[in-house]
Amino acid sequence: MEPIDLEERVISKIAWKLIPFLCVCYMSAFLDRVNVGFAKDQMIADLGLSNAVYGAGAGIFFIGYFLFEVPSNLILERVGARIWIARIMIVWGVISACMIFVEGPVTFYALRFLLGAAEAGFFPGVIFYMTHWFPAAYRSRTTAAFMTAAVLSNVFGSPLSGVLLELDGILGLRGWKWLFLIEAIPSVLLGVAVFLRLPKSPRDAKWLEPEELRWLLNRLDAERAAVEAGHTMTLRQAFTDSRVIVLCLVYFTAVIGGYGLDFFQPTLIKQAFPGATPKLVGVINAVPPLFAVFVMILHGRSSDRRAERKVHFAAAVWWASAGLFLASLPLPSGVALAALALAVSGRWSAVAPFWGLSTAFLSGTAAAGAIALINSVGNLGGFAGPYIMGWFKDTTGDYRIGLRILALVMFLGGALALTIRTTRGLRESSGAAGAR
Repeated sequence: MEPIDLEERVISKIAWKLIPFLCVCYMSAFLDRVNVGFAKDQMIADLGLSNAVYGAGAGIFFIGYFLFEVPSNLILERVGARIWIARIMIVWGVISACMIFVEGPVTFYALRFLLGAAEAGFFPGVIFYMTHWFPAAYRSRTTAAFMTAAVLSNVFGSPLSGVLLELDGILGLRGWKWLFLIEAIPSVLLGVAVFLRLPKSPRDAKWLEPEELRWLLNRLDAERAAVEAGHTMTLRQAFTDSRVIVLCLVYFTAVIGGYGLDFFQPTLIKQAFPGATPKLVGVINAVPPLFAVFVMILHGRSSDRRAERKVHFAAAVWWASAGLFLASLPLPSGVALAALALAVSGRWSAVAPFWGLSTAFLSGTAAAGAIALINSVGNLGGFAGPYIMGWFKDTTGDYRIGLRILALVMFLGGALALTIRTTRGLRESSGAAGAR
């Protein structure tokens, strides 16, 4: 059999065996993370919360995430993805269900913090896990495919959340409590499924033929050797590498805009379509992420085909920035929805080339730690973005200034990304493989 046929067969088999299942897991995780955006209006009315308190509570998730991210990913490297990802999912599902017990700012902050601590390590753990399965030339497209889960969680979760809010009063529970309770159940069940079926490494995958396993291990070992030949990094060196530090800052700017939009998007939709029912808001809110799914897959493939990451990342955050700015203007309903679709598609299209760039010069424990560090520091933007939006809403009475600040920060992040040095040899080898 020709090597190219073997390569295509192996990559296709791995992708179909792992990506759909991991996507479903991430859909559940992301829905539990952002469904507070749908609960917002009922919740703050019941509990007497201000927009600033809501924004801080939505964002404090990322403080817990930040504190526990690196330790979680280092533990995952030691005990294996199957056990650790299962643990993460079951615990976060239980905590998400406990959101029904929120009674005021203190319990709101506490449970959001604990949810972030519980989920810490899931996303970077999966990114690190996939470096054990996919050669560098395939990582942007597979990351893009995996990231569609977060987007699809809004496509499917938005209408579902709208329906659950209308269960208001059944068995004496408010609609927002039904939302948290029901949407937590899949995370617990999927955590059990991860423990039962996710292989720890390619050597544990019974569905890989011996010939396929040999090809994959040889390819990954060769790439790892190429990275380490250039410079073998310790964990401490990775944490102080200038590229890792800049990547933390770049990701921080992208996340500020991304989550500043995510946690307020249902409210922005409601403003653009006055009089819409919660169910209709849920349906309309699914339109931008549905558009984003197609755009981000095409963008990830383009990044792999050209073996280029920096410009693809910058372009995506720049068009997201344009969408946020447009969304801050007084526009007709349909145009406002198009602006949000532009922002959402750019926000998500930036993720795959970013992580393709981040994993190009790291391997082993250094990769596990640095990926977690970049993700945890960057995700502090998930606290800043919602807080900026909530504070300016309380201060000025609308979201215009908040949206424009998010747009500016994302634009500057794209410019900063263009200054990052890449590893030339790996970039070229990735491009050659990806062009086949």
